[in-house]
Order: sequence, then C-alpha cells, then structure tokens
Amino acid sequence: MEELKQLHDIKPLVEIPDASIYLYWGLIGLATLMGAALIFMLIAKIMELRNKNTRKLYIAKLHAIDFEDAKQAAYDATHYGRLVAQSQREKEIYSQLLTHLEPYKYRKIVEPIDSDTRKKFTLFLQVIEP
Repeated sequence: MEELKQLHDIKPLVEIPDASIYLYWGLIGLATLMGAALIFMLIAKIMELRNKNTRKLYIAKLHAIDFEDAKQAAYDATHYGRLVAQSQREKEIYSQLLTHLEPYKYRKIVEPIDSDTRKKFTLFLQVIEP
C-alpha cells in the first residue's frame, strides 16, 4: 500500500517552452544571408579587378598599334578607343579622333596616316593614361 502512496505524489508532466527550433532556423537563415552577402562582395570585387585589367589590356593594345598598316590601325584605334573611353573628356577626344580616322576605313586602298591624326591619337593616349 505504501507503494501506491508514492505514486500519487508524482506530478503531471509540465510543458517546458522550447524555442530551439526557432533559434535553429534563425541561425540557418542568418548564415545563408551572410554567405550570400559574402558571395556578392566577392563577385563584385572580381568584376572590378577584371574591368581594371581589361582596361589596361586595351590601353596596351592601343600603344601597340602599328601605323604602317593605316587601315588596320584605324580599325584598331576605333575599336579599342571605344572600349577605353569612359569619362566625358575621353569620349570627346575620342569622337574628334574618329573624324580623323574615317578616311582610313571602309576603302580598299588608303594613304599613310597623316601627322594630324597621329597627334590626335597621341593626345587620346595621354588623356586615357591613369
């Protein structure tokens, strides 16, 4: 009989508030957001470095233009100049250079590039240099 008395002293189960599932999903969400932010910043940095490197590459190609082949030089200066010109001043000088390069493009036989066009090209190179 004494054993039955002890059983009556047992209290019913008490509900314990548990927020661990919310903490778990909150930490997963926070880690996901931080990971996405890190990936975004990494991609932005890579793109920034890539743009700087391609600009340097294009400037190097502009410096390497051979004016002996006037037609190809005009095409190369037009192509790489368009890719390099970013600021308003650079675009303005580039547009002036384009008017000087037009006579050397779209023709079968062209004359050698004159000194005025070379001066405009040199000015453009000086402006785009960092």
